[in-house]
Amino acid sequence: MVDEVKNVDGQVSDDPAERSLRRNLSNRHIQLIAIGGAIGTGLFMGSGKTISLAGPSIIFVYMIIGFMLFFVMRAMGELLLSNLQYKSFSDFAADLLGPWAGYFTGWTYWFCWVVTGMADVVAITSYAQFWFPGLSDWVSSLAVVLVLLGLNLATVKMFGEMEFWFAMIKIVAIVALIVVGLVMVLMHFQAPSGVQASFSHLWNDGGWFPKGISGFFAGFQIAVFAFVGIELVGTTAAETKDPEKTLPRAINSIPLRIIMFYVCSLIIIMSVTPWGSVVPNKSPFVELFVLVGLPAAASIINFVVLTSAASSANSGVFSTSRMLYGLAQDGVAPQRFARLSRRAVPASGLTFSCVCLLGGVVLIYLIPDVMKVFTMVTTVSAILFMFVWTIILCSYLVYRKRSPELHQKSVYKMPMGKLMCWVCMAFFACVIVLLTLEQDTRQALMVTPLWFVVLGLGWLMLRRKAARANG
Repeated sequence: MVDEVKNVDGQVSDDPAERSLRRNLSNRHIQLIAIGGAIGTGLFMGSGKTISLAGPSIIFVYMIIGFMLFFVMRAMGELLLSNLQYKSFSDFAADLLGPWAGYFTGWTYWFCWVVTGMADVVAITSYAQFWFPGLSDWVSSLAVVLVLLGLNLATVKMFGEMEFWFAMIKIVAIVALIVVGLVMVLMHFQAPSGVQASFSHLWNDGGWFPKGISGFFAGFQIAVFAFVGIELVGTTAAETKDPEKTLPRAINSIPLRIIMFYVCSLIIIMSVTPWGSVVPNKSPFVELFVLVGLPAAASIINFVVLTSAASSANSGVFSTSRMLYGLAQDGVAPQRFARLSRRAVPASGLTFSCVCLLGGVVLIYLIPDVMKVFTMVTTVSAILFMFVWTIILCSYLVYRKRSPELHQKSVYKMPMGKLMCWVCMAFFACVIVLLTLEQDTRQALMVTPLWFVVLGLGWLMLRRKAARANG
């Protein structure tokens, strides 16, 4: 059903100025969007490489990152609920840290999701090769972008429904993988290769840290990328029914999700397939069923990981268009992005973001190695997301200093607020240092500052334009 925007006379309004974002996302939408955001392409596509880099210690990597990001989400939740006029975290960044912070956060978050969307386009291309080895990479990529654009141009309710079912597919698949894998272990299932499924694979093949501490550290890059989108509930704040109930519920379930979806699935994968046999440039979720001689199940899992990548790209298209809408309203993005369609959807922002996603097609054309492109793109994305998460934490520290009375009244206080802000920021700094250890991540780390140079030049031009207008 299309949600039409009516004016005071009850007529459908054609005036863009009379339109605003609608609170059409219900509790079930928000819960599944939060789960979908926490189960990213990095888990399905990137876990093969992280397992090969770190071995069983990758389990601890995911747990540590998940623990830190829970506190980032709690800080974001308290801030969004302290003022329901905040549409997203770029709003509270601008309010608490200054207009520059809103500008840098909003545009960086937009770029984050465009880059992530490119990674998803790359991943979808890789998954499509499973069924259609002869299909041109650019054909599958272009088809996905066009489908996402068409569906998102409908209504926000359509986005909510899409994410609900995308996330449901992921949940059912991971639960099925855990159950099937557990049965294999308990029945001592023997693969055609002669390997017997057993939990002992976790500690018998070189112990928990077979690649040493350096291997453990190397696992952080793609593992961080697996969590991008965990903050997506923060961009749905302006379109959420009853945010005081739904946002806390979604954020509080993050630890349980991480244990179930990340930790349990990785334990099962490495129990059925010894970590040394995991192929780094393929999805271990698909390969697990191929190795145990179940190609039909592998086809089903391939469908799941493809829809997972499509879900992530879908989230990206949604969040980038909303971020452009907010930036345009603040006067730091072209005004056409502030216009809403008759269905209360920022159509110009959606179209612009989808055109940018096609950069993934260009990258695949220039660098045929899918996993190399995926690693480079995900590293850039992880660095930029850590910048956004750091801005959320800095905003929280200023909020605590400036508005202690609001913190006292808050019904959703961040536990160990100030201390955990500093702990999380120190952790992000350590991850940045770890990115210098591997050549492919180091290259991406060297390129990323160019984005901030471009943003800085844009900010200077905006300030000069404003000064001339006021002068």
